[in-house]
Amino acid sequence: MVSPSNQNRPVVLITGASGGFGMLTSLAFAKAGYKVLASMRNLSKKEKLLERAREKGVEANIKYIRLDVTKQSDVDSVIPGAIEHFGRIDVLVNNAGYAAGGFIEELPLEEWSQQFDTNFFGLIAVTKAILPHMRKRQHGTVINISSISGRMALPGLGPYSASKYAVEGFSEALRLEMLSYGVHVVLVEPGSYQTDIWSKGMDHFNADPESAYKEKNEALMKIVNHIAKTADNPEEVARLIVKVAQEDNPNLRYPIGKNVKTITRLKNLLPWRWLERAIMKKISPRK
Repeated sequence: MVSPSNQNRPVVLITGASGGFGMLTSLAFAKAGYKVLASMRNLSKKEKLLERAREKGVEANIKYIRLDVTKQSDVDSVIPGAIEHFGRIDVLVNNAGYAAGGFIEELPLEEWSQQFDTNFFGLIAVTKAILPHMRKRQHGTVINISSISGRMALPGLGPYSASKYAVEGFSEALRLEMLSYGVHVVLVEPGSYQTDIWSKGMDHFNADPESAYKEKNEALMKIVNHIAKTADNPEEVARLIVKVAQEDNPNLRYPIGKNVKTITRLKNLLPWRWLERAIMKKISPRK
């Protein structure tokens, strides 16, 4: 049952809340007065979020939920249970995901399946479980965390880029389906930020010293490491997500990050061969 203290407070469900954007977004929503359902695959990883919440004095605003988005049984039990207990879910932030790195020829099909199970099919499963509730209430916002990689693919990140392109297409279709029901679907498209997403799936780089792509692997890893050291503070993404959730009529896309808007504009304006040459120049070893 819903307690009186929960009836009028907006409720947000965030997937992948144990770290990165998910953790920071949970804290930002809690600070903004939302009841936060911070979900994660393994509840033993909640300690860092719990510690940060205590430091900020928002511990009481966060409820920790175990949810593996790749398991339909979890989705089928957790989402209805949360709606029944809290009476509402006003905002869904589909954040759970990781980046699988490696060159396409060398990546096993299982790696592609795992990438899509988490980044795409898990996102669909959670969204589908919440849509009937939002549609009946004629109210709700679904915020899908995409990436600049969903607008501009790069070598060595084929599975990640493909999964984010899929999220983009899914979100466009769903937005058009749900607008007449008062439910808004939004894409937040971050560039490079200082989060742990890359460390979860980049072990394929430089894994095989006999790889035909060894030199390109090394060049890409130098670029990735440089980006990791110079990337922006991810808290600005968390602030944007909360801001979007509070808008009555949010846009479809919110690109954010260093040079992100410039990159998307250039892709739309310049001939592909020009972009191709620039990218190849960076990853091709100099003779």
